[in-house]
Amino acid sequence: MAYAHRDAKFVLNVHGRWDEASQDSNCIEWARAFFKASAPYASAGAYVNFMTEEEGGRIAAAYGENYHRLVQIKKQYDPENVFHFNQNIKP
Repeated sequence: MAYAHRDAKFVLNVHGRWDEASQDSNCIEWARAFFKASAPYASAGAYVNFMTEEEGGRIAAAYGENYHRLVQIKKQYDPENVFHFNQNIKP
């Protein structure tokens, strides 16, 4: 399987929600600060389906040792990057 972190005992997904648009800045800042504060206690891996658009730099971490093989498969079967939605492995 492509997902490389099947031995993880726990998964932490920092997912914030709020009602008022006026709270956007504070709530986003809080969620990012919480994620950053928890990072020293986490493995280097990631779960691609939890990533936001701005976390594209962490895609390799989601696939671990399988990433380079997936890049080769992407180059072979989707060189035009037709399947480019969500967090994408670029050919």
